[in-house]
Amino acid sequence: MRFAFAADASSPFLDDLAAALAREIASRGHELFPGTSPERVPPDVDAVFNVTDARQPRPNFFRRSPSQFICTLAETASPGDDLRREAYRVLVKTMSNVVAYCVHDSGRPATYLVTPELGFRELPHGRELARRIAEQVLAIADVRFVIENDLVEDLPAELYGGDAATRSIARVGKKLDGLGLLPSVLPLDQILNERERRMLFALFGVKQLSYGNLSARRDGASFWMTGRGANKGRLQGVGRDILLVSGCDPERRAIRLSVPRGTDPTVRVSVDAIEHWGIYREFPAVGAILHVHAWLPGIDSTLQSYPCGTFELAEEVLALVRRAADPNNAVVGLRNHGITATGPDLDTIYERVVPRLERRVPMI
Repeated sequence: MRFAFAADASSPFLDDLAAALAREIASRGHELFPGTSPERVPPDVDAVFNVTDARQPRPNFFRRSPSQFICTLAETASPGDDLRREAYRVLVKTMSNVVAYCVHDSGRPATYLVTPELGFRELPHGRELARRIAEQVLAIADVRFVIENDLVEDLPAELYGGDAATRSIARVGKKLDGLGLLPSVLPLDQILNERERRMLFALFGVKQLSYGNLSARRDGASFWMTGRGANKGRLQGVGRDILLVSGCDPERRAIRLSVPRGTDPTVRVSVDAIEHWGIYREFPAVGAILHVHAWLPGIDSTLQSYPCGTFELAEEVLALVRRAADPNNAVVGLRNHGITATGPDLDTIYERVVPRLERRVPMI
């Protein structure tokens, strides 16, 4: 992996931390691109450590693809009342995969690792800090994303209006939205200006931000799934908010979508399509899958906070479903993230799982 640093902020602590991280990661066989000026960072680096001012956070590297990994380093002397919100603001403003938010003025100085899925880990300050950050970042940086979409205008005309499965997705999506289980983490219009929102949505291929997803099997080779970032409370039709996944090309890391003629070429299916694809292929009796950012006590969980849309996360989730007492009616945890539930249909999953959910995902 090639990695680089880009900085618009400096302090003795951040300078020392960046230098220690560079040594630690290089010692593990990764190639450091020298220099810290943003204009000198080449476009083909795999990971960039973005050092910025927490008061005015900004990306110091033009991120050309969601598959490029960005870790932002920022610090604060006086954290406010909502540390998670502060750190998440830095993550969103810098369009990062993870933020290392360093807090000094507190009872126990520590750095907090924050991910878009609300992962939140405390690392106490000390000699081991750089090593521990490097271990956590490297575990999720060198992954294989499967988030590209191939739109093929071959959806049969009789499915343009959907079917019973798409109607169940819309119905259950509205229920979940009413319970507040499929929201965006924070109101982006209070964090980002219009230009920043456009850049964020363009990078990740979304028109808005709404977490969680629903899918329902159509037949042995395809399934319907909510679109990337679609508002689950207002799913507005096939080829827009609900898409038919009809294939996967592992070599190209692309999901095939069968869409109506004239479909907006910018629509994208949820990044978790690769996860659902694996479950439907291995378990023919699974008729639907639900993913929400909530928790069910006592469930088995993945061991790592892999990013959504990666082979690595999909493989861990599939392994957990495989080990469940009843894979066709399973509930498994995604570490620091949420749950994925299988069942014969979405209404059955909803009635079985949702009443027992805890809104707050435990951070491990």
